[in-house]
Amino acid sequence: MNWGLRDALKSAFPSIIPVLRPLVNPLIPDPNWIAGFASGEGCFMVSNYKSKTILGEAVGLRFSIAQHVRDEELLKVLIQYLDCGIYHNSQEETLKFIVIRFSDIKEKIIPFFNKYPILGIKSKDFIDFKKVVELMSNKEHLTLDGLEEIRKIKSGMNKGRDR
Repeated sequence: MNWGLRDALKSAFPSIIPVLRPLVNPLIPDPNWIAGFASGEGCFMVSNYKSKTILGEAVGLRFSIAQHVRDEELLKVLIQYLDCGIYHNSQEETLKFIVIRFSDIKEKIIPFFNKYPILGIKSKDFIDFKKVVELMSNKEHLTLDGLEEIRKIKSGMNKGRDR
């Protein structure tokens, strides 16, 4: 629906006049609004990638929120409000607010969502995300056991989870 109706639907229902969707209000009324918005639109992600470290593998963290390009101002407001992150075009008509800097995740994103909790199934992803941040804070991602623990945590995130 965010991309509009497909041509087949438009031709099947030619008398339907689409309603224009309003822009999202770029004012954040309350920090709990961000928590609710992130519960629906946010993503907590852990990635493993090849690196030139002794173990040959490194860990990356990312918190992101994707939105249609028409809501660019909202992403700018999130950057200002949370005092971190960037936004960029991720696809033709999609922008993403992204936080990847470890210090921002540890010192801004985690405390924010601890104070204003994520609700629903995504709260489990946030809890797992925090576990990985803690492991990385303790430098455990630099050990084989720590990497294995992170892989285990990651395997249950954003998919494969009992709902």
